[in-house]
Amino acid sequence: MADPLLKVENLFQHFKISRSFTVKAVNGVSFEIFPGETYGLVGESGSGKTTIGRSIIRLYDPTGGEIFFNGMKISGKLGDRAQRMLRKNMQMIFQDPMSSLNPRKKIGDIIAEGLDIHKLYNNLTERNEIIATILKKVGLSPAHAERYPQQFSGGQRQRVGIARALVMNPKLIIADECISALDVSIQAQVVNLMKDIQVETNCAYLFIAHDLSMVKYISDRIGVLHKGYLVETGTTQEIFSNPIHPYTKSLLSAVPQPNPRVEKNRQLITYNAENVNYDAAKIRQITETHFVLEN
Repeated sequence: MADPLLKVENLFQHFKISRSFTVKAVNGVSFEIFPGETYGLVGESGSGKTTIGRSIIRLYDPTGGEIFFNGMKISGKLGDRAQRMLRKNMQMIFQDPMSSLNPRKKIGDIIAEGLDIHKLYNNLTERNEIIATILKKVGLSPAHAERYPQQFSGGQRQRVGIARALVMNPKLIIADECISALDVSIQAQVVNLMKDIQVETNCAYLFIAHDLSMVKYISDRIGVLHKGYLVETGTTQEIFSNPIHPYTKSLLSAVPQPNPRVEKNRQLITYNAENVNYDAAKIRQITETHFVLEN
């Protein structure tokens, strides 16, 4: 088996609000992502999914734990070499396709910002060719480079966000609920686009979402988050066919079924999360890849 592209070990992310109160958003999370793989991270709102993604890409400074990316440690204080490697090889697609784009900049300048910073072209002609190529790849026209974000629909803006991430040819893309603000038909287009690009470039995805059906469609392995803890992780088939943790069972029971007869008799499983104290040491291996955190 190849070495993991990303390795997260015992990640903690706490936010001190006042002298007496600290939000413990992420508590001892560990997982790995391999080259060309899609790792889905699911859980209810407030479970710590986005915080993990932002901590990995170092928009937040992790409170504790270690993060290794592309064979280099990227947690703690970043040196110049590690920072350059991180910025070139890891990109993020943000949840809101409008607020993540600068309304004062044209689409071409937004996409090429990373190219400009790292000087990845020789002249202006080459820069324009790179922008035109990446716009075509995400299903947009090269002429769109001269427009502003407010002139696009939500689906087109998200494609711009994907183009901005892909133009650096990264090894890992963190997709933070990048389809949650889109219509269902547009969601399918964006996810299929991401799968096609993955086949072409062999990039890895950390796919953060709460839509279990979409996570099942795109992910190779899945991690289930609850209250900042990774309670279960395994392959997509293992998680959906043989969920072990009660919280995972509760999440899966809430997924609507397209068959009205099945939906009519669907039984919701309620998970009582009160007074649950997770111990990161009590992790049990079910199969070679399936892990469950026992409470």
